[in-house]
Amino acid sequence: MHSLHAHIQQSSEMGDGRKKGGEELVSHKCSHMFSKLNRFSSSWGGGEKSTGSPACPHMMWLTLLYSCTGGAALLYALYKWVIPAAVQHHGGLALVWHDFIVERLMNTLTWSTRPQRILRAVQQSATRGDPRSVVRAIDQFCRHKEWAMNVGDEKGCILDSVVSELNPSTVLELGTYCGYSTVRIASLLPPHAKLITLEFNPDFAAVARQVIAWAGLQGKVQLVEGASGDWIPKMKEQFGVKTFDLVFLDHWKDRYLPDTKLMEECGLLRKGSILLADNVICPGTPDYLEYVRNSPRYKSQYFKSHLEYTKAEDGLEKSVFLG
Repeated sequence: MHSLHAHIQQSSEMGDGRKKGGEELVSHKCSHMFSKLNRFSSSWGGGEKSTGSPACPHMMWLTLLYSCTGGAALLYALYKWVIPAAVQHHGGLALVWHDFIVERLMNTLTWSTRPQRILRAVQQSATRGDPRSVVRAIDQFCRHKEWAMNVGDEKGCILDSVVSELNPSTVLELGTYCGYSTVRIASLLPPHAKLITLEFNPDFAAVARQVIAWAGLQGKVQLVEGASGDWIPKMKEQFGVKTFDLVFLDHWKDRYLPDTKLMEECGLLRKGSILLADNVICPGTPDYLEYVRNSPRYKSQYFKSHLEYTKAEDGLEKSVFLG
């Protein structure tokens, strides 16, 4: 009996030993498995120590954040400096970039139009009643913030010199846009001179009226909305103008030649009247240039310059009507 009891006790001790050994084996295998998992997490997460949760999601979000930030910085650099610098010397590319891509992008982002943004720049930066400060405000905006197709500061000096030299009493401007060149011309006119400016787009005309008023020149300027082809034949009847001393052409380029011929037919040009045409190289007006340079009715001169706020070639064509 004693021997049976000893055998049972021995068997129990052996079972306990096997149980403990099994537990130790399982514990060792689990520790080994978690050690491998930790090493895998550390290698995936850039060598970070495991804190009990995988590092993968955290690192993926950081990588995504860095990628988005870097991409945004690259796009901003391209938009602000790289592409504008690349198109500075090429007029066609400059027009595509500024007039089609950037303008539409800014219109979408700001829920406003370029003329409205120019008007805000004038109201924020220019002194009311000071035409030169209005011109400076628009030049600063267009050169440093957002390009626009005004005659610009460089060609504007040529325009100023022609107006000052001629000292006209009657001026017709074809294409008002935001009123930039209107302000330049009107500020140099003698007292009692008349400037009529035509603008086809009513939204542009609404902004131009406010720009002209901000400059304090509304008393010298008559802004008319509509197509040049409709208004030129009615100039004498509607405004009591016999002839114009100066005509500044800065509207649709394909209208330069037909409107010039229309003014001739309507008797709005006298001997000595001057036509001053902008953007004759970029975007270009080849049919108009061919006409005024080869017609015996004109003595024409080209003033080489640059497309507004760029280094691409453009210029003004000054043509004196000989009768």
